[in-house]
Amino acid sequence: MTPDVRDRVDRPARGRVGTAEPPECRVAESAWARALELISRADKVALACHVSPDADALGSMLATGFVLRSMGKRVVASFGDRRFDVPRLLRFLPGQDMLTPPESFPAAPELMITFDSASADRLGLLRPNAAAAREVIVVDHHPSSSGFGTVGLVDPDAAATAMLVEQLILRLGGALDRDIATCLYAGLVTDTGSFRHSSTTPAAHRMAARLVATGLRTDEIARELWDRSPFGYLKVLAAALDRVVLGDGLVWTYVTRVDRAAYGLPYAELEGIIDIVRRTDEAEVAAVLKEDDEGAWQVSTRSKGTVDVGAVCAALGGGGHHNAAGFTSHESVEKTMARFRELLRKV
Repeated sequence: MTPDVRDRVDRPARGRVGTAEPPECRVAESAWARALELISRADKVALACHVSPDADALGSMLATGFVLRSMGKRVVASFGDRRFDVPRLLRFLPGQDMLTPPESFPAAPELMITFDSASADRLGLLRPNAAAAREVIVVDHHPSSSGFGTVGLVDPDAAATAMLVEQLILRLGGALDRDIATCLYAGLVTDTGSFRHSSTTPAAHRMAARLVATGLRTDEIARELWDRSPFGYLKVLAAALDRVVLGDGLVWTYVTRVDRAAYGLPYAELEGIIDIVRRTDEAEVAAVLKEDDEGAWQVSTRSKGTVDVGAVCAALGGGGHHNAAGFTSHESVEKTMARFRELLRKV
């Protein structure tokens, strides 16, 4: 049923690319076998990624959807935000005709596959759907992954969930075309910080080469992800930088709903602020508090390597990676940062 991927070679073929044997990973072969069995038996597959999806979450989900559709499966895909809206920066990703709002998602799927979600909580409105599903395959790369679901394709050593999805595609007997490669490349390049993070392994670069070989335009993808923003973003960024605080190796700032409302700026447009703040030479750790539409503070954190912000954020109910993590706070900015600084002193 599933061709041996070792029989494939790295060569382009009419815009489609096979690959050599998948790189080593920490997913047990028994888990891969069970996942392939469940997918092969399913007629309809429900796909879900985490709320406020980033490129790795949405790209991984859509890439999988393309392959499942090519296998003759019925596919429905979603994410559990109350305001169901693809972030503007990700609207270039192909395959969004597969997306459906959470209220139209199957209440109790026979088979559900989740992407880039370390816990069921990250599924938002779709958490009850996962709880009611007969089988749930979890595809993830977060060290804080809680082990929910019935089958775990989880590898904390993978630079992006997209790397695990590529393996899944190959094990299903699929191949990489330009649409699939665009979705996976967006996930890979963002979660590696444009291949700057320490998580960028030789395997990540080899995967990038396979994706580029399909003919995708890396320059166009880069422009969509990093080189576009509405004018209001500049005004909100200026406000955030005007109130930035530096001390004890930590640089941080915050953005309110009022800041955004003045320029009609959606919450999703704030993602890049942390990448500017974290450049500060005098700080090892950076944090940006972003007030969402419901009034909660979504806190993004970054470390230059010495401090494990993933552990700090996990202690605050969130999670992520050693150098990049986040959490949600319903307290004031002052109380939120006081708790964060206290935990930072302990790591």
